[in-house]
Amino acid sequence: MNVYFKDGNVATKNLTPGISVYGEELIKEDDEYRIWNPRRSKLAAAFLNGLEKLELEDTSKVLYLGASTGTTVSHISDIVINGRIYAVEFSPTTAKKLVQLSRQRLNVAPILGDATKPKEYLNIVEKVDLVYCDVAQPTQSELFMKNMNLFLKDEGMGLITIKARSIDVVQKPKKIFKEQEKKLIEKGFKIIEKVKLEPYEKDHIALLVEKNF
Repeated sequence: MNVYFKDGNVATKNLTPGISVYGEELIKEDDEYRIWNPRRSKLAAAFLNGLEKLELEDTSKVLYLGASTGTTVSHISDIVINGRIYAVEFSPTTAKKLVQLSRQRLNVAPILGDATKPKEYLNIVEKVDLVYCDVAQPTQSELFMKNMNLFLKDEGMGLITIKARSIDVVQKPKKIFKEQEKKLIEKGFKIIEKVKLEPYEKDHIALLVEKNF
């Protein structure tokens, strides 16, 4: 996988040399690398905290739910250089930045859509190798599974970053995480890796899952 560790940082090889997406540091060696800020990207935090079973090839297809302005999307774009990222974002204002990003990075396909209604983009998105979900809302695991059931290849993976406070502000995060894990398992998914995201993100966890045949 095209993810690199440099001096305690995680980085990706820049698909568009000379261009910084969100003000990240560029490092020039034989190639140019973009430092991946773990306080701006939960996936970077997961990598720094030991995520190791995620598989992404340069031809992988990714469905990204909650793409925001494209910080993490841009780094995945560096990884899947010959693949495609279907980047779903609900906010029209935010989606405009995704459109700008897609003009620089031709493997990014921005979709203005609601991740809770995946059938609305069923005719746009193909079967994917990874469903990545970063949608901070109480029904996050439900919409994650709905999208995986529609779009995930049999051998594909799903990665969800869960923010405990978005689900319940009263319960302890540990209990919330266990409840979300149970939901996924009961619906036929197997959790293959769990990574807490502190100190970069408080009360967050990343769960890597696959279909449990």
